[in-house]
Amino acid sequence: MNSYNKRARVARTVLALILAAFFVVGGTANMLASEATRADYLRWGYPAWFHYVTAALELTAAVLIAFPRTRLAGSVLAALIMLSAAATLVVNAEYTHAIAPLIVLVLVAINLRLTVSPKA
Repeated sequence: MNSYNKRARVARTVLALILAAFFVVGGTANMLASEATRADYLRWGYPAWFHYVTAALELTAAVLIAFPRTRLAGSVLAALIMLSAAATLVVNAEYTHAIAPLIVLVLVAINLRLTVSPKA
């Protein structure tokens, strides 16, 4: 394996692990939702328990992204989560808050591309 391929593989792995860590933090925050977070979900029109669904999906995405064999599935799930988060915020006219999930979505898309075509 040449030096470029090795660096590219390390970069792919680092990006995936950063994303996995992000989704662990997000999933944990949603699982242990503060009163403010629960109020956000209600304001957005979701049922009181929906933060648990979000938490489970985020933690699942984190685990799937962490392992090369399941990274594709995890990246697709993560993209759907971030699209849903951004859409929720846009629909509720919280445009500036939609920036963060859109940035994460771009990183997930890069991770997805690198997973599907590692030589690109």
